[in-house]
Formats: sequence, C-alpha cells, structure tokens
Amino acid sequence: MDPKLIRNFSIIAHIDHGKSTLADRMLEMTGAVDKRDMRAQILDDMDLERERGITIKARAVTIWHTFKGQKYQLNLIDTPGHVDFNYEVEKSLQACEGALLLVDASQGVEAQTVANAYLAIESDLEILPVLNKIDLAHARPEEVAEEIENSLGIDATNALAVSAKTGQGVTAVLDALIEKVPHPEGRVDEPLRALIFDAIYDEFRGIIVYIRVVNGTIEEKRNYHMLGTDKVYEASEIGRFTPKMSRTKVLGAGEVGYFISNIKALGDVRVGDTISLHKGPKVEMLPGYRPPSHMVYADFYPTNTGDFEQLREALETLKLSDSSLDFAPVTSEALGFGFRCGFLGLLHMEIIQQRLEREHDQDLIQTAPTVNYKIQLFNGEIEEIQSPGQLPDPDKYERIMEPISRVTIMVPSEYIGAVMQITVDHRGDYVRQEYLSATRVQLVYDIPMAELIFDYYDKLKSATRGYGTMNYELRAYEAGDLVKLRILVNGKEVDALSSVVHRDHAERRGRSAITKLRKEIPRHMFEIPIQAAIGGKIIARETIKALRKDVTAKCYGGDVTRKRKLLEKQKEGKRRMRSVGNVDIPQKAFLAVLGSSEDDK
Repeated sequence: MDPKLIRNFSIIAHIDHGKSTLADRMLEMTGAVDKRDMRAQILDDMDLERERGITIKARAVTIWHTFKGQKYQLNLIDTPGHVDFNYEVEKSLQACEGALLLVDASQGVEAQTVANAYLAIESDLEILPVLNKIDLAHARPEEVAEEIENSLGIDATNALAVSAKTGQGVTAVLDALIEKVPHPEGRVDEPLRALIFDAIYDEFRGIIVYIRVVNGTIEEKRNYHMLGTDKVYEASEIGRFTPKMSRTKVLGAGEVGYFISNIKALGDVRVGDTISLHKGPKVEMLPGYRPPSHMVYADFYPTNTGDFEQLREALETLKLSDSSLDFAPVTSEALGFGFRCGFLGLLHMEIIQQRLEREHDQDLIQTAPTVNYKIQLFNGEIEEIQSPGQLPDPDKYERIMEPISRVTIMVPSEYIGAVMQITVDHRGDYVRQEYLSATRVQLVYDIPMAELIFDYYDKLKSATRGYGTMNYELRAYEAGDLVKLRILVNGKEVDALSSVVHRDHAERRGRSAITKLRKEIPRHMFEIPIQAAIGGKIIARETIKALRKDVTAKCYGGDVTRKRKLLEKQKEGKRRMRSVGNVDIPQKAFLAVLGSSEDDK
C-alpha cells in the first residue's frame, strides 16, 4: 500500500479522560466492528482491565476512513493513562507519527496529560489537542483550552470538541488526522526494517510479535533475521489487527501488524529489536527503546518452595508482554528461593502480582515494596543496594543515598494548604508553584521515593477529595539520615522484614511492625522476644509468652519448696528449649507486617 495513504497515531491522556471510549466510537463509525459485537472498551480485553476500568496494555488496531473520496488506512494505538504504565505509552509513540492529546473538558489538564504530552513532544510527533466530554453540563472547553496553552505551550485555539460517549465530533477528528498527521516516511523499495514494539505469548501459536514496518515489505514464507537476538525465523502468518487478528500475508512500509513464526523460546524475542530479511542487504538497527527506570522493588516467593521454576516461567511470560518488568533470583533465610522484581510503581506491582495469581495460578508471598539505595564507601566508591538485607554494617560505609523524585501535583486551588502540609510531612522540598487557571494549580516538589511509595498517594487523594493528581520521575540520589531497621525474632534477624527508614521514623515504624508480629505469631513452648533494632541498639520490644502447663496441679499439701522445685525444673526446660527451638513464623504474619501502613495504630 502507498505509505502516503497511511496514518499512524496514538491516543494519549490522563486516566479516565475517555481514550478507550473514543477508540470505541472510531471503530464503530468506520465499520471495523459490527454493532452486534460492539461493547464498551472493546480494546481492553484483559479481565483486570475490565474490572478496574483502566487500560494496562497498549492495543493496536487498523481502521479505514474515506476522506475526500480517497480511502485511508489509520493505525490506532490505544495507550494507558496511569503513571505506572507510561513505558507502554513511550513504546507506542515510537510506532507513530501523530498523537491525539485528549483532555476532559470538565476536569481540565491533569498530571498525566502533561507527562504524556511531553513524551509526544520528545518523540517529535504532530499533536492534535481534543476536548472530550463536551456533552456534560459542567464542561468548560474555553478554560480547558487556555490550560492546555498555559501548561504545555500547545496552540489549542482550534482544538477539536468531541463527545466520545455520543459520537459527536468524532468524524471531524478522523478527518483532522488525515489532514494534519504526516504520512510515514518509509519506502517500499528499500531493504526491510521493522520495529518490534510489543509481543504476547499464545500457548497454541507461540509468540505473536507486534511490528511496525519502517522500510520495505514483509511477506509470509520468507526467512527473517532478528538483529538483536541473532535469531532467524520463517514467517508463517502476517496480518493486521482489525481489531481481531486478520491475515493479510504481506505488510508494507508504514503499516502496523503482527508476525507469527512458531517462536517458542521466550528469550528469542526482544521488544525494541529490528527485523530484517535473512541473507538480504545489511541494514542498521532501529534505535529501539531506552531501558525502563524502575522505581519500586519487591520480592516474590512461592508459598510452596517446589514451585520456584513455575514462578520463573510465569515471570518470563509476563516480561514478554510487559518489557518494563525486570526480575532476578534472590534467597531469604525466612522465605527460601524467590525473585526480586523491579516495577514502575505500586499499581504496576499490584497488577503483576494479580496477573501471576490469576493467569498463572501462582500462590505467592510478597515482601514490602522498597526502593534502591546507594552507599558511598570510605574509599569514595559508590555501590547500589537493592534490598535492606544487602546493607553492610554502618562502619563499612560513609553515607547512604536515597532516590529523590520530582513530583508534579495538579490540584484545585482550595486544597493547596492541605497538599503542602502532607508533602512537608513526607520530607518534601518545595520547588515551584504555577497557576494553570483561576481555579487549578500545579505544585512541584522533590520528595524521597521511599515516602512516595508508602502512603503519599492515598493521603493526597483523601486531602483533595479525589481531585488531586500527580506524576513523578526520578531526579537524583541524595544523602539522608537513613538507618537500617532490623527485626529480630528470638534473637535472630529476619532479613525479609528489614527496611531502610529515616531515623526520625524508625522507632514508630519498628514498634508498629513488632506489635503486628506479636499478634500473628502463635505461642510456642518457650518465651519469644520480638525486637526492633538500629545497629546494636534495641529501640522497641514485645514478648510472646510461653505456653504453660500447670506442673503443680498434682502437688497437694506439704512444704512450698516442693512446688518451687517443680516450677524451677519447668523453667530450666523452657530455657533449654528456647536455645534449640525454632520459631515458626506463619505467612499471614509476614503479610500483616509487609502490608501495613506506618500510621496503623
């Protein structure tokens, strides 16, 4: 197909601003989906997406639209809106030439609107501002257009006004895409170069690779070389998403589609890789994608230690479709063998955990989410610490450095005071404040990442009655007054419960942890001390009393020394048992501590 008749575009917006609904109307109006097959958010086909009402995975679909008597191919990529999935957005934008910046005409510009718009600007895409939900009684399109210009510097005077729910103005958006978004630059007569921008695993057909053809054509029954992994495969099926998989046997320059080749090994496909013709002209690799910056880390352990290999396979399968996930084997004395996983945020971590449990039937124990720290040794060297258990004794290093994130918060102006107070309580440093309109403010703070992942977002939502939104990115590592909080059970340190905290919060968090442990660990035949410590100093202690048998029940009459002798004998037995006995910590005790909020009283 002539590349001049192709338009590749993405829909970007803040969460709940109507991306998937607009995609539904486009599919409906162009006849891509029959009315009897139509349902809300048709591209969100994952159970978790439909339950939560959010987009987790970017989805590609090809639609056809006639403009001025000419039929055009439009390749649409519907992207997530949540900050934790912005790597999906970034991948999708590299397969496009244009983007629809969708803004809710009642809510206005939100934190992810700004973040996603900047991703599109960095990718040098043509951006078309679109105001959605204009059918609402409280819509304010003029004010929102002004907010777009003030916060992003994008001309919004001719912003398209639509209602994705009713379909009003959607045809004008399709026309504008053809008029304003440039066609792909690739040429059909050049050597093949295709970008792998996504992949999924199908247990019957192997790995299905999502591709964007940059130059040349890709056809069935020919051998193709994946340059990054140096693997060669024959294309058994090639087609487009319409939105179901539709076989076309060939894809030309500028087109988006899929490639199936009976690929079974998960390591043979890498998202961001380049496909070229095997034994054809040598071509340069496409730039691909930058590695994702993981913000949050947590350990996953199988409850049954024999399920370690099944957990590895499940994580490898998930990593194929979610290239922002990273994992490495880890060992814990308390929990056995597991994997340390890197995530883009707390929601990303939660989604991965639920997908492991639902799609792969894994029974898991998850440790508390943490961030990476860096330590500066006395010789000036810098080492990265991925878990509190790796932190050496304080006499081995000069200082600990923690990741600081640059946080952009969008709030209605009446909540500024409450948000500032919460941010200061979480060790935030003020950077700047900007008024986007008379009623909406953008606050920028530098906040330690460890404070963000604990409970900052929940408190922000509560303080602003749900109207506050935020976006964050890693800025730098800075030294802080940080200490390792150790949890000891019966004198032995439980590495899975250790954490790195600010010295001012250490006692409160340690006391909270051991109080929960005391409630969850069952009583044994001997007394069990539970302690929170910083270095060699115990800062909090709880004791689980021993189970006791009434050894004096049969002792009646006589001198009191007979009773005392029996009690002393029992006491000596308990002391011996404590020195050799092991404390069984049940899984629910780990979950109670690891899932706790520091403010639980």
